Amino acid sequence: MTSSAPRISLLLLALLSFVVTAGCDRDGGTPSTQQSSSSGKPKPVIGVSLLTLTNPFFKEMGDAMRQEAAKHGYEVVVTSAEMDAAKQRDQVKDFIASKVSAIILTPADSRSVGTAIAEANGAGIPVFTADIANLAPEAKVVSHVATDNYGGGKLAAQAVVEALGGRGEVAVLDHPQVESVIQRTRGFEEELAARAPGIKIVAKLPGGGLREPSFNATQDLLQAHPNLAAIFAINDPSALGAVAALEKGGKAGQVKVIGFDGQPEAKQAIRDGKIYADAIQHPQKIGMLAIDAVASYMDGQDVPKETLIPTSLYRQADAKIDPALKGQ
Repeated sequence: MTSSAPRISLLLLALLSFVVTAGCDRDGGTPSTQQSSSSGKPKPVIGVSLLTLTNPFFKEMGDAMRQEAAKHGYEVVVTSAEMDAAKQRDQVKDFIASKVSAIILTPADSRSVGTAIAEANGAGIPVFTADIANLAPEAKVVSHVATDNYGGGKLAAQAVVEALGGRGEVAVLDHPQVESVIQRTRGFEEELAARAPGIKIVAKLPGGGLREPSFNATQDLLQAHPNLAAIFAINDPSALGAVAALEKGGKAGQVKVIGFDGQPEAKQAIRDGKIYADAIQHPQKIGMLAIDAVASYMDGQDVPKETLIPTSLYRQADAKIDPALKGQ
């Protein structure tokens, strides 16, 4: 009796210790060792660093990545750089330390991101980009999935020509730190030059892809260019900032605004006549295809170096029959 009791106590203690340890592994283990409930095998983990989550476009993309990854049995850890290249480098370092299976980035800065990508390359972790490409030649990216931003920029130029009838002064609310915007602006400028020599780009001001800086930039544009006839805003937050500045300056309706994205608030502004048109993107599709590219690569399949998704123009006529929008 006296000798068996300690043995029973030790067995119970060992069993309790095993249960507690197992629970800790499930709840607090590193991302790279999450367990699959169906097979008991570790789930591959994909580390994602998005440009920002304050823009609904990127939130939709991140949500689509999670949903698509679940179909493949993967875990996704989504972080946000909030347009800070240094913060994004730290997030990549964390992914490397956690030994994730793959990394997807929407670079905060298309050139400086090369350092972080090169570190992941050195650690043997494949890197993919979504929406915004890497422009650093020393960094290796397996595959890039994005909007056809160059083609979208051309469509935006066509909308300007349509809105102005081929003549007038135009400004661009720019954000040249990221590759996607560089492509949009290039497509816009080249198409405008080819289609309408009578339309002149009189200014390109940085709006940061954000509403408030774009509001301020538009106010500056209105002071410097009283004959301004149109603004090409490189995304919807920029376009909505421009609209607010035009309303405050008493120029609502006088200066045409062309945006880029297709967010619900911008579509509503198009219906209300505050924005002329948008080049529409598909963030859910970008997120899904980025995860599919990772899955194909991890299965040993060939993956296209680049996948581009076409845009389309969304005008007031489209908004008026859009069931998702409020009527006037």
